[in-house]
Formats: sequence, structure tokens, C-alpha cells
Amino acid sequence: MQCLAGHLNHPLRLPLAGEIHARPFMVLEAPARISHLAIHADDDPAVHDRRLAALCARFGVAAPAAGAQHFFHDFGHFRLKWERHTEFSTFSFVEAGEDGGDFQLTALRHVPADWLATLQGTVIVASHLIAERGSPLGIADRRLKRLFPLPPLVGSQVLSGGEIWTDFQVGPDGFSKFLIRDIDLRESQMGRLVQRLGEIETYLMMALLALPLAREGAGLLGRIEEDLSELGSRMSSLDIDGDAEGLLRELSRLDGRLRAQSFRTGYRFSAAQAYYRIVGARIGELREQRIEGVPTVGEFMERRLAPAMDTCRSVAARQEALAGKIGRSNDMLRTRVNLAQERQSQSVLASLSRSASRQLQLQQAVEGLSVVAISYYGIGLAAYALKALKGWGWAIPVDQAVGLLLPLVAAATWLGIRRLHRRLHTASS
Repeated sequence: MQCLAGHLNHPLRLPLAGEIHARPFMVLEAPARISHLAIHADDDPAVHDRRLAALCARFGVAAPAAGAQHFFHDFGHFRLKWERHTEFSTFSFVEAGEDGGDFQLTALRHVPADWLATLQGTVIVASHLIAERGSPLGIADRRLKRLFPLPPLVGSQVLSGGEIWTDFQVGPDGFSKFLIRDIDLRESQMGRLVQRLGEIETYLMMALLALPLAREGAGLLGRIEEDLSELGSRMSSLDIDGDAEGLLRELSRLDGRLRAQSFRTGYRFSAAQAYYRIVGARIGELREQRIEGVPTVGEFMERRLAPAMDTCRSVAARQEALAGKIGRSNDMLRTRVNLAQERQSQSVLASLSRSASRQLQLQQAVEGLSVVAISYYGIGLAAYALKALKGWGWAIPVDQAVGLLLPLVAAATWLGIRRLHRRLHTASS
């Protein structure tokens, strides 16, 4: 059999192939007690590795390498399945139990209390699950009333051989509770069912993290819309010479507030929709069948989670629509500012044109004076030269010669100045 050399593989082939087998289902048989914790700590991803390493160190177990995505080990009194996700990690503690028990004894009692104390402020989901064998229960069963005393009671038949019961309530001890009954489940289905229920509650809570932001954002968007409406009224009454730049500054301030809100909530809203889709997919995998008198998990989520996600979607859409309105108003104001600036530029150009015209007129006047002045000095020099020649014995009528030279010097001076102007104009162009 021919073996494929390792260097022939694409560098990402093995890591990508490993993703297919990441987070395998736990092998679990009833009866058992399960305690499930989901730890949210997106500000420091390395904290997930540290917490797992600290727990393993307490029991003398080698922790997985940094960056591992899942871990499973038998600690003696309990088994642990750990999974790491983008924003959270999950710890599932499993202990063999007995049929017909309640939630007084849990798998979590074997976990050191000081280690649990290090999770303060980060537990987003905490639940106890009882997995047992038995026949179907009815809604009037006294044990169900004792285990889940507060409404609403949620239940369904799942995977064509199992039954689940819960109320999705967080009890006084901080834990929600699930009862899972193996009526006729096939091998490995119990492990899949336990994992799916843990994932449904975890992704449910992760999706709902966006709801407080949506409610807070709705109030902020309302205030921004009021300010934008006021600016719109002022824009409609603004004449062409009004203070459009002042309105533009106020509009830019509103745009900055909206962008800050969008940056703060954008990722959370998109993540909520992704988590919501996962919740729907996990519920679909349960293949629920109704138990008369109680809602199924899917119906419960449709009534409780769907409106919350609709709220998040509406706030996100409202943000985008408001950003578009601000953008259009910004364009209108900038157009008005540009028109005002063009009018100012035209006024400046007209003023420069008038100034240039006056300068030309002044230049022409000065040019005439220059011709007279230069001609005057030229005739004076010529007169001195003629007088000198007459003194040396030349018979020259000085006054007559000066009179004849005067128009010639003036004409030569005028032609010289005009020629100089033409040269300068040619050089500047």
C-alpha cells in the first residue's frame, strides 16, 4: 500500500481535516448527572486555557496544549468535556447517577469550590441535567411538578426515543434544570442529546447579549432622529446665504454619535443573528414531537427568542437607515456650502477683474506720463549735446534742432515702451 509523504500535503490540509472531527459528542449512558457551565470571557481569550489548566492541576492531570479546541478526561469521580469557542468556553461535568433522582446531588459537587470562585462574573450559562431511563411522563406527573414548580413547563419527545422536560428558569441556586429520559434511544444518542441541550441554552444566552444593546441603542437613535429632524427643519428654512457650515458641523456631530453606536453594536448584532441561527439548527436536530398540554422547545424559543432577535434586527436596520439619511443631508449641506463658496469665489474674481481693469487704466495713464518724462529727459540730453557742438564751433541752430528732435524722441520712446510691454506679455504667457 502506497503511503502519501507528509511533505506532499497542503500546509492546511491536516488542520482543516481535524476541524471535521472537532468537538466530538460525549459518549454517555443513562442514568447520569450532568452539570454544564458556559464561561464568557471575550476580552482575554487566553483565560479559557488558564482556567482549564488550573482545574487539571488540582487533580494532577496534564492539561491540553494552549490553543486546543476540545478536551475530554476521566477525573475519577466525574468526567469532564471542555470545548473552546470564539467568545466562550464550556465545561460539562458528568457523573454516573441513579434513575428517579432529583437535583439535590449534582456532578458539580466534586469540583473545588475555590476554582468555581475564580469564575465570578463570567458564567453566562449554568445548568444541571438528569439523564435517566424510564417510560414517558405525563404533564400531570407529580415528579414534574416537584422538579419544575414554576411555569412555563416545556417538554417534547425527541430523536424518536427520548423525552426532555425543562422550564428554562434560573433557580435560586443560579442553575437551570433539564430532565432527559431515555425511553428508546439508540447508542450515542443520549450524549448527542445532552450536548444539543447545552448548546441550545448557551447559544440562546449568547444571542440575547445583543438585546440590552438594542434597547439602549433604540433610545439613542430616537434622540439622534429628533436632532436630525430639527436640523432638517432648519435646512428647509435656510436661505442661500445662511450659516450652512454651522449646520454641517452639527450634522457631523450627529454622524459621529451614530458611527460610534454602530461600531459598538455592529459585531454584537451580527453575532446574535449567527447564534440565533445555530439555536434554530440545534432545535431542528432534536426532531421534536409535541406532548399534549405543553409547548415544545422550538415553540418556546419562537415565542421568547424570536421577538428579541427581531428587536435587534430592527435596531440594526434603523441604524443603517438613519446613517443613510444623515449621509444624504450631509451631501445636501455640502452642496449648499460649495455653492456659497463658488459665489464667494465669483465675487472675488469679479473684484480682481475690476482691480485689474483699474490697474490697466492706471498703467496706461502712467505709460503716457512715462513717455513724456523719458522724452523730456531725452530732449534735455540732446540739447546739451547740441550746445556742446555749437560751443566747439559747429554752426548748429540749437533751438530749431531741439524742435525737430522732439517728435522723433517721443515717438521712439513710445515705440520702445510698447515693444517692452509686448516682450513681457509674451514671456509671462
